Amino acid sequence: MEEENTVKEEGQQTEEKKVHKPRKRFIAMGLIVLMAIGCGIFIHDALNFQSTDDAYVETTTVQVAPRVSGQITEVYITDNQPVTEGMLVAKIDDADYKVKYEEMKARYEKVLLNQENAKAIFTAAQTKIDVAKKDLDRYTNLYEKGAVSKQTLDNAQAAYDAAQANLTQAEQSLLSKSEDKVADTDLKEAKAKMDKAALDLSYTKIYAPQSGTVSSRRVEKGMYVNVGAPLFTIVPHNVWVVANFKENQLRHMKPGQEVSIKVDTYPDKVFKGKVDSIQRASGAKSSLFPPENAVGSFVKIVQRIPVKIVFDEKINPEEYNIIPGMSVIPKVRVR
Repeated sequence: MEEENTVKEEGQQTEEKKVHKPRKRFIAMGLIVLMAIGCGIFIHDALNFQSTDDAYVETTTVQVAPRVSGQITEVYITDNQPVTEGMLVAKIDDADYKVKYEEMKARYEKVLLNQENAKAIFTAAQTKIDVAKKDLDRYTNLYEKGAVSKQTLDNAQAAYDAAQANLTQAEQSLLSKSEDKVADTDLKEAKAKMDKAALDLSYTKIYAPQSGTVSSRRVEKGMYVNVGAPLFTIVPHNVWVVANFKENQLRHMKPGQEVSIKVDTYPDKVFKGKVDSIQRASGAKSSLFPPENAVGSFVKIVQRIPVKIVFDEKINPEEYNIIPGMSVIPKVRVR
């Protein structure tokens, strides 16, 4: 009985081996096919695409600073608040600037009034010299005919000379004009000072220079601010990607080529873009202290070249919050 059972077990094992042999062959063939497909995909990507993980979302931020100094009386923004171009964001106490403007305005009006008076004096002097000239001519003719005395002629000559002197003085004090612009130095100076005071008064209201989001806010009501001191930063909505490709990846890369962009924050979404431009210097060459390879020992290092990539599609900020500094992986189709 034991011998019969042993024979049966050996028969079953032989049958199982016969069944498992084709399965192993199919599995091995499947693995070979998968490896071949994987190698094909890798070669295809290597020949037709270039990618890098040294890429980040970039934009140009704008620092908002006052153009006049003073105490902040109102602040109309909060942290991370969206703003639009031309929006009033803060106010500086304008009392001193109003006084200065009124002072400069009064000085300008005074100079302008003096100019108008000079015009009137000049017109009157012209009238007097015309009358004096006619009298001198008439008395000269009468004197030659013996109708008037020498004293009368001398009086007419003196009156004419006095009128001529008054006209010369009026001409010197009169403000000459060229088209609509007053050429007088005093009037131009007074006008410039009044305009400057008006500008300073307008600068007490601070407006957003462009649309974006408030960042790094450093202003509060009651603070005293100086000219040029940053109050906050505006981060525009327009963003792009700067990808630092290795120099040996740029052989077939050109502006306008299609790019697939994956943002680390949204791994399931592939954004569409295109190559905008390739920087004409490496990142090291564009740094504040570029390397000096002619000094000391030299070790060759593969350089990276910044490539600007722009988004082709309009991104809804409510759905995808793509902000500067985020890591991305661009994939450029070079062939």
